[in-house]
Amino acid sequence: MTDFTYAVDADGVAIVTWDVKSKSMNVLNLEAAAELNALIDRAISDEAVKGVILTSGKKDFAGGMDLNIIARMKESAGDDPARGLFDGIMNFHRLERKIELMGMDLKTKKGGKPIVAALPGTALGIGLEIPLSCHRIIAADNPKAKIGLPEILVGIFPGAGGTTRLVRKLGPMAASPFLLEGKLSDPRAAKAAGIIDEVVPADQLLARAKEWVLAATPPDRVKPWDDKGYKMPGGAPYHPAGFMTFIGASAMVNGKTMGVYPAAKALLSAVYEGALVPFDTALKIEARWFTHVLMNPSSAAMIRSLFINKEALEKGANRPKVADQTVRKVGILGAGMMGAGIAYVSAFAGIEVVLIDASQEAADRGKTHSESILDKGMKRGKVTAEKKAEVLGRITATTDYAALSGCDLVVEAVFEDMKIKAAVTAKAEAVLPADAIFASNTSTLPISDLANASKRPAHFIGIHFFSPVDKMMLVEIIRGRETGDTAVAKALDFVRQIRKTPIVVNDARFFYANRCIIPYINEGIRMVAEGVEPALIENGAKLLGLPLGPLQLVDETSIDLGVKIAKATKAAMGDAYPDSAVDTVLFAMADQGRLGRKANAGFYAYDATGNRLGLWEGLETAYPTAADQPDLSEVQHRMLFAQVLEAVRALEEGVLEDIREGDVGAILGWGFCPWSGGPFSWLDIIGTPQAVELCDRLEARHGPRFSAPKLLRDMALKNERFYERFGTQLKAA
Repeated sequence: MTDFTYAVDADGVAIVTWDVKSKSMNVLNLEAAAELNALIDRAISDEAVKGVILTSGKKDFAGGMDLNIIARMKESAGDDPARGLFDGIMNFHRLERKIELMGMDLKTKKGGKPIVAALPGTALGIGLEIPLSCHRIIAADNPKAKIGLPEILVGIFPGAGGTTRLVRKLGPMAASPFLLEGKLSDPRAAKAAGIIDEVVPADQLLARAKEWVLAATPPDRVKPWDDKGYKMPGGAPYHPAGFMTFIGASAMVNGKTMGVYPAAKALLSAVYEGALVPFDTALKIEARWFTHVLMNPSSAAMIRSLFINKEALEKGANRPKVADQTVRKVGILGAGMMGAGIAYVSAFAGIEVVLIDASQEAADRGKTHSESILDKGMKRGKVTAEKKAEVLGRITATTDYAALSGCDLVVEAVFEDMKIKAAVTAKAEAVLPADAIFASNTSTLPISDLANASKRPAHFIGIHFFSPVDKMMLVEIIRGRETGDTAVAKALDFVRQIRKTPIVVNDARFFYANRCIIPYINEGIRMVAEGVEPALIENGAKLLGLPLGPLQLVDETSIDLGVKIAKATKAAMGDAYPDSAVDTVLFAMADQGRLGRKANAGFYAYDATGNRLGLWEGLETAYPTAADQPDLSEVQHRMLFAQVLEAVRALEEGVLEDIREGDVGAILGWGFCPWSGGPFSWLDIIGTPQAVELCDRLEARHGPRFSAPKLLRDMALKNERFYERFGTQLKAA
């Protein structure tokens, strides 16, 4: 079965159509690239062919390269993987250069045939890199289409000519948001930016492409950078304007990435060095830097977690084999920030919503939350008035539990209090259909204990959202002791409907995400009590690629919540409670009314409008900094292992059953070092023997909380890696 078809019409225009029959979106693999190469040769050599249209047989053009292939390129590159990778990448460059020249003699600029890319819809990654090598790009006026180069978001950069061509087409400054941020645009915005050349009505796409091919003049067939008088827009690095661009770009990249994302630095290097040399040499430089990135284990880990694993989980890799459980009507109990957020994402996804609170005023306020989000979307041009009315029309705000009649799913999002949750569970179940699923959005209370209030524990499950619900992509699904497969499938299907990423974990205190986040926060607070400079703690975390330092994170989540969790945990654990040193600091902050951002006072100082000003000067008085400060690496290892060891323990105890969920959940749930691919990927990068050695060192200095779990120690003795040991057990989507 071929991915490309070839036909020549009566006017001598060859139409090469990309249509991967086995997939809903075209993606390129090595065999298809060779096929396209042969068809371009055929068009060039056939004297009857006047020009070529490259298009798609689907509603979209292409979603890019098959990242499963990129993830395996290093392993399949032979004994000299760097050479194998470079040669493989250069094959793509040769194909695109062939498309770009179409038989033209570079010296005389004669002999080339015109080629146009006709994009019916989305064109991403190599699905845009190939069109960028065509002489013209014409896109259908499809507002749902996305045009761009998002590779940086999964740990690589556009390495098949996209970096070099876009910089030469737009200039380094104009190209930077599309390369360094992975910005995507609809066709009209892409034309305004200069990425594509024309936007036409969808029903005129091929006709306009053919018209252009037949009318193309010799200059139309020469790319700007192949013309003798070419000058880079905005100036090359040795031009005064270009010089300043690269100084700013370097500062921006290092400021945003903290130096831990190899792809961003490599991209900038490829742009800078490539801008100093002729075009064909620049392509080789791009290929070398792309090889450099692929040889870095960080890129492979990011691709695996942020694309392959994430996609598998979203497609239901761990879904029980039961009938479809699509949610048609959902009840939300509690219209606070969490409940209101769940109501919004549900209604936006097309689900009928009943939003219940104790008072009509509170219920209405919860619905207003959806209205405010939609209003912001309208201001940005992302939401129409019709869409706003449609979404709000799906939400019924009420105090009447009878309105839950007909709901096939209820999500409880009331206060973290067992008695309150038990009361609303009973009230809801009294009116729900017998087969309805009841879910609690609790972040700390055991699901199995909450299920004691239910008359049908097999239909009781945890669905833990993260705040703010409309922005956070992870949803943690918690299976209680008696939770049945239908409830798990219902939760997974619901998460898929609202377009978020699910992980499924077994019930235990704090489940998975919070059991890893809390030790991270606690380690930061513990270091404050020890006299470690707070700025060293916070900046050490950011230099690891963590989005927030532990002190800022506890300010954001609120210090009084931390106090409440600490008291509940101590009551449950008794003498085994390990965090009394943390409580000394946390409780003292709460007693002073320093409850975090919400009180405009916490570990940080804030102005009257809530803007963070810097670390609170009073910390120095309350907890004087020690004369001898630890090394940065010591501070960072304490914060890393506080999280990573909990992830390993969760796997060891059966809370996690799939390391993919551990890695994806860590990155999406609390921003764990995305460059690492997640805690298990990070342990694989450094190796289990090195991890145990670091644990032993930390345990000797700071106590048993850093003791290596038996699973990790056993793996270290065999020099095993997690994806080697557990990867063969993973189910495909």
